[in-house]
Amino acid sequence: MPRSLRLAVSYAAVFLACVAVYLSGWGRSATSAQGPRPPVPSTSLALPDDRPVPAGLEKATLASGCFWCTESDFDEVKGVISTTSGYTGGRVVRPTYEQVSSGGTGHVESIEILFDPRVVTFDQLLDHYWHNVDFFNDHGQFCDLGEQYRPVIFVYGNAQRAVAEASKARLQQRFAQRVVVEIVDATVFYPAEDYHQDYSGKNYVRYCVYRWGCGRDQRLAEIWKNAS
Repeated sequence: MPRSLRLAVSYAAVFLACVAVYLSGWGRSATSAQGPRPPVPSTSLALPDDRPVPAGLEKATLASGCFWCTESDFDEVKGVISTTSGYTGGRVVRPTYEQVSSGGTGHVESIEILFDPRVVTFDQLLDHYWHNVDFFNDHGQFCDLGEQYRPVIFVYGNAQRAVAEASKARLQQRFAQRVVVEIVDATVFYPAEDYHQDYSGKNYVRYCVYRWGCGRDQRLAEIWKNAS
């Protein structure tokens, strides 16, 4: 079978599997999906997320490319209370999706995580992060290229920085190629527009097709098969 035909069959199979899962009701919110709203053309809905962290919980902010995927990756982690897609690390106040996705703002697509450290530690979250990011690419992630998709760990204070640096050093010991993920101090986090939140749950088929077509999981498998 020609390679092009094999790829077409593979994509069709994945698409049909996504449709079957979607129709079964798995992965959808109670409100179900109506597709993403058209992007807001003017000012962003994103006000700075300066809500206090509830007692007993901690916050982490991570970037690993498309925030739809990063959010979905961490929603499955036990001890994660909530995830919010948004923008951080840049210069523009109240950025819109159009501004960030076009590049030049300095912001990255990222997620803010509230987690219960009695159930999952920051170090364990980072271990999950390493398995869901191409840590060899600092010019984008998977099919999404540009500074707005670069991988970053944003840290809150010296304690998180120490954990992140140690985690990155352990990871580097397992690979010959240099790990290029940045570790920087957290700055203002702007939640993304509503239609980006819980995108994989609200738009499961579209999300599934996008993720497969972007080659995310294929690339991750390729990376980790070479771990020592």
